[in-house]
Amino acid sequence: MSSVAQQETRGRSASASTVNAAISRRQSADDLRDEKKSIDEEKQAVQSKIDDVPSEPVHPDYYGEHPDGGLRAWLAISGCAVGACATFGLVNAWGVFQAYYQENLLSDSSPSNMCYALVFLPGLVVGRVFDMGWTKTPLGLASAVIVAVCFLTAECTKYWHFLLCQGFALGLACGVIFGVVMGCPAHWFKHRLGLALGIMALGSSLGGTCFPIAVRNLIDRVGFKWTMRILGFIEIALLAFQFATVERRLPPKKHTGPFFDLSAFKSPPFSLYCFSSFMAFLGIYTVLTYIDVSAESKGIDPNFSFYLLAIANACSAVGRLSGGLLSDRIGPITVMTPATFVAGILTYAWPFADSVGANIAVAIIYGGASGVYVSLLAAPVVRMGQTQDVGMRVGMSMTVIALGAVAGPPISGAITAATGSYKLTGVYAGSTVMVACCCLLATRAAILGGWRGKA
Repeated sequence: MSSVAQQETRGRSASASTVNAAISRRQSADDLRDEKKSIDEEKQAVQSKIDDVPSEPVHPDYYGEHPDGGLRAWLAISGCAVGACATFGLVNAWGVFQAYYQENLLSDSSPSNMCYALVFLPGLVVGRVFDMGWTKTPLGLASAVIVAVCFLTAECTKYWHFLLCQGFALGLACGVIFGVVMGCPAHWFKHRLGLALGIMALGSSLGGTCFPIAVRNLIDRVGFKWTMRILGFIEIALLAFQFATVERRLPPKKHTGPFFDLSAFKSPPFSLYCFSSFMAFLGIYTVLTYIDVSAESKGIDPNFSFYLLAIANACSAVGRLSGGLLSDRIGPITVMTPATFVAGILTYAWPFADSVGANIAVAIIYGGASGVYVSLLAAPVVRMGQTQDVGMRVGMSMTVIALGAVAGPPISGAITAATGSYKLTGVYAGSTVMVACCCLLATRAAILGGWRGKA
């Protein structure tokens, strides 16, 4: 009997061990499932935080604080500055190309019809693409087009050749790059955004100063064709550095609405500011476009008159940097308004500058005032919404600006051709800038609900 009892006891022990082992395996499996579920839920939470569009306004700390400095942030800004030098700086040198074309290649056509103003037109599409996370692809494609255009322009002989190359292709490619670099600083800077934009704008000032001098002297020494080829090699170096350093910081925003979202225009401050920019660009580049040509028509030595554009661009560097620093303290619109007023007054005065000294004075003062305005062009738009949508807002404002920039120079050219003088051209351009100044005041009042405060 004792042996039978022992066998039953061993059988019960084995059964208990089997049950305990099964329970342990079940608990382990449950623990693994719970752990996997926990990991999956965490992944989904992180992914939803990146991809989902919040229905309520996002707190500024949602994606972390803006660095407002640091190596990576300043590298991005330096890349934006180099991109502005390679694109907008080249566009600012149009006055020298215009003078050369009028005297040599396109004497029977009006270069005022060139579509350099298309630099602002791609903003609407590029801004949306930038918000979707695309940075390197548009920069790379546009850079390739700019380099190709520089070499192709060397072979152009007819008006429509130049129109396609230096007008449409170069203008649109520059616009793609400019749209990206205008949105990038807002990803890295908040409290020092004005300074960042001012430093970025120094690039176009440096390009606008150096390119006219280089183009004029190179044409005299090596001819037009090799001048464009040399510019092509310079663009390769500048655009390569830009491609390596410009990058967005925040993750892309998931868009569920239409590709073009015009709801921002429901905001009175945004609509007023866009209209102000449109009016400003109907006339603000008239002086820079015609200052050297008008000086030469008044008997000033052609070997000096072309330096007036370089002088204006060099002086604009002071306005761009100082305007950026000041805007961080008192607000961008507060800084832009008086600078725009001064630019309007100088636009009225420019046609009456008959001496070398008077033209130099106009170039210096106008360059500084217009530099303040241009450097802070995107700052008010950036502050009118969330950082995740900055590309869309900046793009929409740039597209509105494009309409004014496309229409402005041809209107000025038509007035000059009809009257044989630049006086009525100055009246037209100065008046549009003054209207823009009034709209800036209205924008500031709409933002603050009055006249006091930082805006």
